[in-house]
Amino acid sequence: MRFPPSFLTGTLALLLCGCAGSTSQRGYDVVIAHANVVDVETGRLLPDQTVCIRQGRIERISKSAATPPPATRTIDAQGRYLMPGLWDMHVHFRGGDSLTNANRNLLPLYLAHGITTVRDAGGDLTPAVYRWRQQMEAGQLAGPRIFTSGPKLDGPKAFWAGSLEIETPAQIERALDSLQKLRVDYVKLYESTISRDAFLNAIAAAEKRGLTTTGHMPYTATLREASERGLDATEHLYYLLKACSAREDSITTAVRNSLGTSKPLGLFAVLPAVLRTYDPAVAQETFRLLAKRRTAVVPTLFIQKLLTELPETDHSRDTMLAYIAPGIQTTYARRIASARAQSPATRAFNKQLGAKFMTLIPVLQAAGVTILAGSDSGPSNSYVYPGASLLGELELLVQAGLTPAQALQAATINGARFLKSDQRSGTIRAGKDADVVLLDGNPLENISHLRRVHTVVSRGNVYTAQDLRAMVQAVKNR
Repeated sequence: MRFPPSFLTGTLALLLCGCAGSTSQRGYDVVIAHANVVDVETGRLLPDQTVCIRQGRIERISKSAATPPPATRTIDAQGRYLMPGLWDMHVHFRGGDSLTNANRNLLPLYLAHGITTVRDAGGDLTPAVYRWRQQMEAGQLAGPRIFTSGPKLDGPKAFWAGSLEIETPAQIERALDSLQKLRVDYVKLYESTISRDAFLNAIAAAEKRGLTTTGHMPYTATLREASERGLDATEHLYYLLKACSAREDSITTAVRNSLGTSKPLGLFAVLPAVLRTYDPAVAQETFRLLAKRRTAVVPTLFIQKLLTELPETDHSRDTMLAYIAPGIQTTYARRIASARAQSPATRAFNKQLGAKFMTLIPVLQAAGVTILAGSDSGPSNSYVYPGASLLGELELLVQAGLTPAQALQAATINGARFLKSDQRSGTIRAGKDADVVLLDGNPLENISHLRRVHTVVSRGNVYTAQDLRAMVQAVKNR
């Protein structure tokens, strides 16, 4: 989606000069004056600051003066709260060529909710994702920065379309060669058919190449094994919970032994035993290992809660549904049918599981494990709306026991560090990308104030609340 010239600022910016006098004469592209800057690293406010932006970068931050520096565009924040743009660390762009445009039209929804960066966790639209990135850098498309894994790595006859199938060491090396040729930002592994050996060997092979890895872990392997091989993050909490069981080894063995039978045990078949054998002491030992090995956790509490409540919730009147293309809505059918077919016992267990997941969050934080906020939004994930779902995730993290500052870290600096981009993003500092959000309320006091977006700056381009409404309106279903 193209955006009008009025959305852009500083398109005729002059070359950067080290001379302060010349800078003041030429002026900046954007100046945001009288803002309370949210320092997400310390959880404190820097009151009454002026942030000066040139060519998409923050060039200067200083105490506000009576008269702001010259600029093409000046925003008087009037005491509002300026924070780094949010990072959604688990989204999907997928559904095949027929849904390429529908996926592209999701991009403004992220910006409208203050999300300036997303991590694409694997799909089948890799060429389109790279094309969107080029268009956004060229100012031809409005949307968040995208870090992508490209195709997932999985086993033979993988569930998700577009996956690279691996089993042997040679196949693993060829798959990693192809991902490096694509210049992906990290490697995503998935557990639909991947073997224990292929999963662990792929992690080790990627580690040798200096590649970041994350994944869904087959229940035939243990999280300790994966972390020790070099796994950088585990997606969702099903795999973490298994590592907290006092009987993890015997459960893992049972799953392995079942593979050659007519009734192989899957994740959901053994989850009741996993939950029943949860041991706080084992959990603490696991979390200490993850902290030591710097293996991060992406909880995705919001989608777990939504799927748990799906059998009892009518989403047909969701206001956000109007911005989801009919083709994407069609992909919801499988999950909806599965939810409606659940027995009362399954529904009760899912609620119990979700409650246990919530209790893990403050313990992980206290143990020093890096938490990354991700929504799991995208096609096939019913009603997990782009943008809004990440805000719901952060509210659940706070509800689970994190402070608002810790939740903000999970959606800003933690993501930037994980993707080795913290020298350019994740905080408001001179020299960093001008990806910031101006809020009407203080998110350090109430995380729900993230929903009160006044202005978004992405790549140095200014989007007012009116601009954002127009962008979202443009992708609304007619």
